[in-house]
Formats: sequence, C-alpha cells, structure tokens
Amino acid sequence: MFEISKMASKLESLKASYIHKNVSFSKEELAKFQASQELAMKAAREVAALIQPGWSEKRAADLLNSYLRDCGVKSFFHEAFVWFGTRSRFAGISPEGALRYQGFMPTDRVCQEGDVILLDVAPIFQGYPSDIGVNFIVGENSKNSEEFNKGKDFLNMLRSEIPKMFEIYGIKGGEIYQRVNTLIKDAGFDNLHKTYPLGVLGHRLYPIPFEGIGSRLKIWQFGIHAYWSLLSRGLLPDTLRENHKGSLDGLWAIEPHIGSENFGMKFEEMLLVEKGKARWLSEKGFYHE
Repeated sequence: MFEISKMASKLESLKASYIHKNVSFSKEELAKFQASQELAMKAAREVAALIQPGWSEKRAADLLNSYLRDCGVKSFFHEAFVWFGTRSRFAGISPEGALRYQGFMPTDRVCQEGDVILLDVAPIFQGYPSDIGVNFIVGENSKNSEEFNKGKDFLNMLRSEIPKMFEIYGIKGGEIYQRVNTLIKDAGFDNLHKTYPLGVLGHRLYPIPFEGIGSRLKIWQFGIHAYWSLLSRGLLPDTLRENHKGSLDGLWAIEPHIGSENFGMKFEEMLLVEKGKARWLSEKGFYHE
C-alpha cells in the first residue's frame, strides 16, 4: 500500500512536466532508446536459441524477463509475451470481451520440434523503454520453413515501405493503418494486430522518469508505467489505430503482425518520425540476412 501511495504522489508531481513534453528527442536520448532496443533484441535472440521442444511458453517468458533483469532492467513497459505454434496467430483466443486479453498471457503450451515461436518484450532500461517482437523456428528442416521465409520477406518489404508512408505529405495515421492492412491482405496473410488492445499497429514511446517505482505492479503483463505513459498524455493520439488522426511526430513502436495458416509473425521496433521524415532507429531490421 505504501508503494502505491508513493507512486501516486510521484506521478502527480511528474505529470505536469511530462504530459505536454515535446515529442522531439536529443541525440543522447535516441541513443538511449536504441540501447534499450538492442538489449531487448539481444535477449530475445539468446533466449530463443535456448528454447527446445518440451519448454512451455511460461518458462521461456520467465527466462526472457530474468535475462533482462540480470542486465539491469528494473521494470517493464510490458513483460515478455511468448507464443508457440498456432498461438502465435492467436488460435483459440476469443475475439470478444475484455477477458480475452487473459488469453494472450504465456501458458503451459509446450513447444514442439519445428514450431514457429514469437517473442515480444518491452523493457525499460535506464529510464528508456523499447518494445520488440520477433519470430524464430525451433529446430531444423521444419515443415514451416518455406512459409516462414515467405513471411520474413513480406515483413522486410513492409519495413521498407512503412517509413515512406509516414513521409507522405498530409497523410493521417488511419490512412497508414489501411495501407498496411491492404498490403497484408493482398499478400494472402491475415491482419493479426487488429486483435490487439484497441487494434493498434503501433504506439508512441517516451522516457520513463520513475522506472524504479511500482516496478512489480502489472495488469496483463503491462507495467504501471505503460498505463501512465499512455493515459497521462491521451491514449488515442498515442496509438496508431484505424481511425487515428493528428500529428505523427514522435517515436513509435511499430508492430505489424501477420498470420498464415499455422502461425503468426511480426516485427516490432522503433520508428522516429520528425519534421516529415521517418527512419528506423536501427539500420538493420530483425530479419535482415
């Protein structure tokens, strides 16, 4: 109770100075965001290399969270989501009602040889959050390899096209959402990010000035910092949805999630939009060969 009271007081004192904070960032701040992202990706790659048939989603998620804490992460925008096989395309998760989000949590579902797996985690490292998502295949000569490679190629194409969309003069966020949706549909995939909370294609990220407060408080894997960061500034303007309007400037975690018959795939990484220009914080994408 004391921790909650202390956190509420801290939030109130910080809110006035951060709610209207300019969305532009210094080179030093961007470097810290990038360091957070690189740490998250390194953790995902190393944990994925350890996952074997017989592991549960919960075991993999716990290891990914522990790895990041061992590297100095004190809290999370959201802790690790891990989905194996058909769960990576949200098979079996009801599309209706708020309680469906419980279905996204890591489960006892056991990894099988050849499974496509998806890791998604958002650590806050030294006050700077990142949010990454990436797929891997467990084992070699998987029956899913051909479709997996097709998905990688498509996601790499999307990664190339999305910054160009943000640079179109006068374009609205909702138009970007629809353009991405059309590309997904035309390629024969399902749009899976529409099943996320609010159906978002992305969300803005900001520095977290109180990362150590309430570090263990969470709802559905999302830390208290995520709720404060979005709600204190206005949830709808900071989420890239089907009907988004308003400025697109800022640092976005972009997360197109596509579905094939047996699994889902995504990338999630940070895109900087500033003065009509857009670029990924990292030069190479997660699926870059």
